[in-house]
Amino acid sequence: MVSNEENLKKSGIILPEISSPAGLYQPGIRIGDLIYTSGQLPLVGGKLLEPGGKGRVTEAREREAAMAARAAALNAIAVLRSVVGNLDAIAGVVKLTVYVSSAEGFTSQHKVANGASELVGEIFGESGRHVRSAVGVASLPLDASVEIEMIAYSPLSEK
Repeated sequence: MVSNEENLKKSGIILPEISSPAGLYQPGIRIGDLIYTSGQLPLVGGKLLEPGGKGRVTEAREREAAMAARAAALNAIAVLRSVVGNLDAIAGVVKLTVYVSSAEGFTSQHKVANGASELVGEIFGESGRHVRSAVGVASLPLDASVEIEMIAYSPLSEK
């Protein structure tokens, strides 16, 4: 069985540095066997992928937004690793919540969210199968196109 860390390496994906919180919160926290991430934006190298000046997501921008969802999910996975120390400690991804800054009439939030779900599957394989919510919203912090929250399962070691 290939490990999560091996999948990451094989895919050529390099996890980014975790962004400093923009407020009074933690990027991620463990409560028992669950790890929760704060909302993660599609920041790449500290800059917003798809700057908000382009406006909300429309059908014409769906593919770009899916790539932004992938970047935000990568940031969430980096937070998971920072909490548990190694992605092999993640036994499963439980849930993704994907918020999409949606133009009026845009109803393909689920397709945007697929960008994040596909990345999770790439890294975690079968243990990356998760439940998901894809929610259209009027706006997001920094005028981002997407924001992602993740919940993962990592059993505590028995002592």
